Amino acid sequence: MSEPKSPTPTPAGDTYKGWVFKWTNYIKGYQRRWFVLSNGLLSYYRTQAEMGHTCRGTINLATAVISVDDACNFVISNGGAQTYHLKASSEVERQRWITALELAKAKAARLQAESDDSGDDFSSSLPVGGGQGGGSQNSEVQSTLRTLGSKVEDLSTCNDLISKHGSALQRSLSELDSLRLTGEAGDKIRQVTERATLFRITSNAMINACRDFLALAQSHSKRWQKALQVEREQRVRLEEALEQLAKQHNHLERAFRGAAQAHAIVDNKGAVGSGKGEASDEDDDNEFFDAMEDAPEFITVPADPQFHKRSSSNASGLNTDMCADDQSLNEEPLTMYQDSPSQELVPLKKRRTRIPDKPNYSLNLWSIMKNCIGKDLSKIPMPVNFNEPISMLQRLSEDLEYHELLDKAAKCHSSLEQMCYVAAFCVSAYSTTVYRTGKPFNPLLGETYELDRRRESGYRSLCEQVSHHPPAAAHHAISDRGWTLRQEITVASKFRGKYLSIMPLGTIHAIFEKSNNHYTWKKVTTTVHNIIVGKLWIDQSGEIDIVNHTTGDRCHLKFAPYSYFSRDVARKVTGVVMDKDGKAHYVLSGTWDEKMEFSRVMQSSRGGENGTEGKQKTVYQTLKARELWKRNPLPDGAESMYYFTALALTLNEPEDGVAPTDSRRRPDQRLMEDGRWDEANGEKQRLEEKQRSARREREREAASQRTSGPSEEAVDEDSFVDHSMKSKYPYLICQHPSSLLLNRHLQSFPCMFSRVLSLPGAPHDAYKALWFESCEDQITGEQVHIYKGGYWEMKELGSWEGCPDIF
Repeated sequence: MSEPKSPTPTPAGDTYKGWVFKWTNYIKGYQRRWFVLSNGLLSYYRTQAEMGHTCRGTINLATAVISVDDACNFVISNGGAQTYHLKASSEVERQRWITALELAKAKAARLQAESDDSGDDFSSSLPVGGGQGGGSQNSEVQSTLRTLGSKVEDLSTCNDLISKHGSALQRSLSELDSLRLTGEAGDKIRQVTERATLFRITSNAMINACRDFLALAQSHSKRWQKALQVEREQRVRLEEALEQLAKQHNHLERAFRGAAQAHAIVDNKGAVGSGKGEASDEDDDNEFFDAMEDAPEFITVPADPQFHKRSSSNASGLNTDMCADDQSLNEEPLTMYQDSPSQELVPLKKRRTRIPDKPNYSLNLWSIMKNCIGKDLSKIPMPVNFNEPISMLQRLSEDLEYHELLDKAAKCHSSLEQMCYVAAFCVSAYSTTVYRTGKPFNPLLGETYELDRRRESGYRSLCEQVSHHPPAAAHHAISDRGWTLRQEITVASKFRGKYLSIMPLGTIHAIFEKSNNHYTWKKVTTTVHNIIVGKLWIDQSGEIDIVNHTTGDRCHLKFAPYSYFSRDVARKVTGVVMDKDGKAHYVLSGTWDEKMEFSRVMQSSRGGENGTEGKQKTVYQTLKARELWKRNPLPDGAESMYYFTALALTLNEPEDGVAPTDSRRRPDQRLMEDGRWDEANGEKQRLEEKQRSARREREREAASQRTSGPSEEAVDEDSFVDHSMKSKYPYLICQHPSSLLLNRHLQSFPCMFSRVLSLPGAPHDAYKALWFESCEDQITGEQVHIYKGGYWEMKELGSWEGCPDIF
């Protein structure tokens, strides 16, 4: 190969070019290619003319591995995707390339590490200048320091190379000294000469790097000295100005005291005989100025015309109500529930604070989700790779993360104040979802979960999966501190290609014993974005109406959906607390992932400008906002533990005495928590098949009971389809006007009809929940499951004979 006359490369330089032989295939073997090393990238072309338009390949040296095969061959690989087998014309030329490649690799790795960092490492130790000039000067100093650091790294790399080649040269010289005058003397002498040449090349590179470093340091030395002098002069000027301000402040203070004393003497002389009247006027003035210090701020929120009716009331009445309510709210955090001395003496169970770290298993989500577009995800089997090691029942129990908000609400004397805490509790349930992109395990039919925190926090709750298609879970929690929470949630989920929508269906009830206030609300829609590409993230959007069915008070909460073009803070939540007449008393604001604040409304008025959709805006004049709820920080290392909160870490902790159907005893969930995901997937399939077999058995028993006698054939159609299904799906009754035809159709097409009967409201088998009973809710009129009692009594007895075998 005719080697071009190119200058000797500088190891600290950024570019090196030359001809190198590259292995192509077994037919053509090594072919000569033009290689260019620049900015940490090694590219090659067939000819030098191709550099302007066609690049045959490029490899990033930041993650590459450089190895030497023999005297002239060397290999560059980035982990398997790209591998270059190269051959130089001589060992000296090969060593030039190796030196240049190692320097470029070190610099590329260093630049990559700097790009991952924020670049503010030096900002804390640098003086901050004023205005834009200080910012540009600070940026220039940081850039210079990075350059100096890069040169120091070059010196270190060259030092390592010198040590390496110096050792090789020393070994060759030692061999030469011990060699006798034989025919091998010429070969050894040539080897020593080549190694000396390599050592000279590296030494020259070291000298050049030192020269560059010295020149750069000298060029910036005077500039740094000048900048330091400017900072010193500026500091002296600031100290002088501060001293002058202190003198002026003392002078004004003395003048004010003298004027006040003179004014007091005049008032005392003219106040003889009037006494109390003057003092009363002075008190009124003082109160006036104290109130002006906390000037109300204006908050504008969308108003609902049917609830926001402007009422005329005098200012004294508003101030009286404000003082009473605010005093109660201010004292609320101080009047926490006090346990009796006997409870304090009982040792509490120490809960765990860690779970095994999440394994790093890769799985293509789109390869599975592309077949699920438009389908109900509750009916599609999913591997545990998408799950988190808790069930939906445990996830439902996690709503009690901030149960202390309900404790405070139970002690409120005003229903409007109580509504504020109930609204904060409603919002706090979403704070645990901000980083939780994992899917909870779908509970098996009859699966239960108990959360007994009576000794620690005064409450205990029970969840049971009461239906499988559609999946529905009933939840009941009761507290010794005067509140009860119950709900039945059915989750409907749809995959739309780019995002996943999760729509909880059902009503949440909160009942307080002392006031007998009964609150209800529903959940908003949860959306999981970036299903196909990008990082998964969760958003909550929609509106919630919290209604007090005892007093008629209501709170309207709005969860603003994320918008790239919105100027508002992300995850924003706003709300207004109103009485039964529609008069606003409190304004709520905050974010569902961080905190909520409340403001007392002093006065409201209609805005002159129209809002969206032609609605007028209502301007609320409020007092200063105060914190109502704040999210607890995540435990240390939460990112490797599925972003679980402190409560979530304890949900799946094994406990003695729980029911055999408890989620803690579920084997696939336990295997996943332990990091044995392959075994968990197999166990998950076994449990699902067992559940399907149990369902088929119940359907056969139900079908045999319906066909056992003539009297059952003439049963009314309502035994197969309830009233709610007749209103939603009337075509079933139209196609089958008689019960006999319906029964025959059921016998002829059991598979098809079983799917029809799996619609909401259509029981397909004789399954009944164990701890909850189905009845009509007296508040909402919905058909719900309500706790019928007996669980905690059975736990005390240790008698679980009636529990099904689901695991």
